[in-house]
Amino acid sequence: MNISTFNAFKSRNYRLFFFGQSFSLIGTWMQKTAVSWVIYALTHSEFMLGVTMFASLFPSFILSFLGGVAADRYDRFKLLLITQIASMIQALLLTLLVYFKHYEVWQIIALSVVLGIINAFDVPARQSLVYEMIDDKEHLPNALALNSSMVNLSRLIGPGIAGLLIEKLGDDVCFGLNTLSFIAVIGSLLMMRLPKFEQKPHSKNVVADLKEGFAYIKNTPSIGFILLMLCLMSVLVLPFATLIPVYARDIFKGTASTFGVIDSVIGLGAFAGAIFLASLKPNSNLKLILAINTVVLGAGLALFSHEEVYPIALVFAMVSGFGMMSQVTISNTVIQTTVSPDMRGRVISFYAMVLFGLQPIGGLLIGTVSQYINAQNTLLAEGIAALLIGGLHLYFLRKEKQKNNIQQLAPPVKLQEAVNA
Repeated sequence: MNISTFNAFKSRNYRLFFFGQSFSLIGTWMQKTAVSWVIYALTHSEFMLGVTMFASLFPSFILSFLGGVAADRYDRFKLLLITQIASMIQALLLTLLVYFKHYEVWQIIALSVVLGIINAFDVPARQSLVYEMIDDKEHLPNALALNSSMVNLSRLIGPGIAGLLIEKLGDDVCFGLNTLSFIAVIGSLLMMRLPKFEQKPHSKNVVADLKEGFAYIKNTPSIGFILLMLCLMSVLVLPFATLIPVYARDIFKGTASTFGVIDSVIGLGAFAGAIFLASLKPNSNLKLILAINTVVLGAGLALFSHEEVYPIALVFAMVSGFGMMSQVTISNTVIQTTVSPDMRGRVISFYAMVLFGLQPIGGLLIGTVSQYINAQNTLLAEGIAALLIGGLHLYFLRKEKQKNNIQQLAPPVKLQEAVNA
């Protein structure tokens, strides 16, 4: 790891954001782990795990467009502050519900829907605001990779803590600590010194803004291709986490701690992947790395799927986490470094829709399929899907390279006409 790995920390606003968000994300992963465990303990149903994932993420599919328009039209800082306060209130309601023990599955799912609605506006605002936090824009790819390392370090720490707390103190403690964790990120936002927001006049309505964003993506192939690959991964591969409670409880005959360990090991692999990406040189071929790591993810899932020796399975889970990291980080980096500033919020909303909005559809699909062919065969199928998508990506990159080589070798049109004459 070299010193350039932390270039983005030279920006004061980003430092504040990073450390405040780190505390909050640990709480978020604790809550995610506790929700999955509570749902599976109540229902013993893989399908209900899929439904819970669907409930928490599907609102992003429906509303992220509006979140993107809001991020382009209004003060992103104020929008992010509002969504963080709203997330804190949602966590508090979940804490109270579980603490008093009189809850049913539908109530937890309803609160998951509320969080999904909040996130539809939170993600475009937060991702767009990172650009404004960075003083030297050359450090933006590094900032986005460090963001991913932050997410996955919290994924490494959060589930492990949650597993222990659920066993020793109860699941309501996880929800309570998540509520308190929002104090850190709200405090860090209030300490920032960002440029004053300048309201721009908007003559177009929301629908026209959405159409403009879609047309921009359609006419920017480098962004469109990345979103297409991410779309396939979000439906067919990334919802693999839905089945982890089944492995923890039924295949490895474990407890909540076992679930937390597996989730943490996936987070460890993803954290290693994020640090690897943060350490890359600025001119690295990110699209090639994305394709290769998609194959790595597929291989990790395929090997994990039927492995019943727990320590070996953890190694394959870590490999899967490493490969998974590129899907989020590189896709985001290519988009953020390519997109026009006035389109940033809307294009990121498409990214959020594909990444977070399509995963719940995949979660329902995975939960349903596993009812018929069992969890292990379903995870194997997801691994094979990732291998095929990675292979497809490599094929198109090779075709693109051949096309560029032909264009470089071809003589200029006028010269060619003179030769023909």
